[in-house]
Amino acid sequence: MESRISLQTDDRLALLRAWLATLPAELGVSADSLRPASSDASFRRYFRIDLNTGTAVIMDAPPEREDCRPFLHVGERLNAAGLRVPHILAQNLEQGFLLMSDLGASNFYQALQQDLDEATLHSLYRPALQALVHMQKAPCNDLPAYDGRRLLDELSVFREWYVEKHFNATLTPAEDAALAEVFAKLTADNAAQPTVLVHRDYHSPNLMLPETLGGAPGIIDFQDAVAGPITYDIASLAFDARHTWEEDRQLDWAIRYWEMARDAGLPVGDDFATFHRAYEWMSLQRNLRVLGVFVRLSLRDNKHHYLDHLPRVNNYVRQVASRYGTFRPLMRLLDRLEGVQPVNPLGFA
Repeated sequence: MESRISLQTDDRLALLRAWLATLPAELGVSADSLRPASSDASFRRYFRIDLNTGTAVIMDAPPEREDCRPFLHVGERLNAAGLRVPHILAQNLEQGFLLMSDLGASNFYQALQQDLDEATLHSLYRPALQALVHMQKAPCNDLPAYDGRRLLDELSVFREWYVEKHFNATLTPAEDAALAEVFAKLTADNAAQPTVLVHRDYHSPNLMLPETLGGAPGIIDFQDAVAGPITYDIASLAFDARHTWEEDRQLDWAIRYWEMARDAGLPVGDDFATFHRAYEWMSLQRNLRVLGVFVRLSLRDNKHHYLDHLPRVNNYVRQVASRYGTFRPLMRLLDRLEGVQPVNPLGFA
């Protein structure tokens, strides 16, 4: 999908064109073919360009805002694990440019906008589950720790951006104390899970279509990988913030993943019910954070399309929170917010 990025002249674009002119002639870079590819929730943007062997993708990551080195580091790790990730063709870390192999223009999310039959859907997602297992077998001891403190810190965006700024609501002292207790229990439980390499956004926008149906997906946007809870990425996939999955589908994929992971020797335990409870609590953790992050992207960064996904993510939160008595105070807060008119970032009545 070609994005809405403008190719109007800017300082970064001028730097990019100047760097492209210095690349080896054997790459066959066609500077005139430079065109927008996509953007994401960060300050990165992407371009597609023609080479003499096909197409390539350029990551433009302003060095004062983004660091390309984690992308390179994790990419090497995933490539060594046999996963389909972009190969680096040229780089300029000082200016924040990477020229990478092109994994294709279509991702799972775009494919899901079509009416996929069951066979096609399974041909996409079963290899994605297997790829996740391979990824979790990769070493992660040198990656940032996604521990209880960080998990708890991240939940602050739910209160600040979703509750206080999106709904302009103030917690009562009792609500504040109850929410703090819920968050403490949730993050302590999730932090106690076995540790593996965690992509952090292993879901449909970051999985590129395979070269042939039934093949391995391409994996992108892995620069924020951490060493963290084993259920995080399967929760990301099954509780996809961009696409609604019904509970029976979520359960099917959770079972398939658990069986694959157990067969591969990953520490998922021998009791699926115990694993499923842990995976659901991890999904709640992630989706509470996502609610706050999506509001922040709208109100702070003017990326208002993220608000379109709030109802889905809110439903995911309710799906899990309503099942466990521990989260009753959270459900009461969500019920109260349902009667509040959210802030409209565009100022419409």
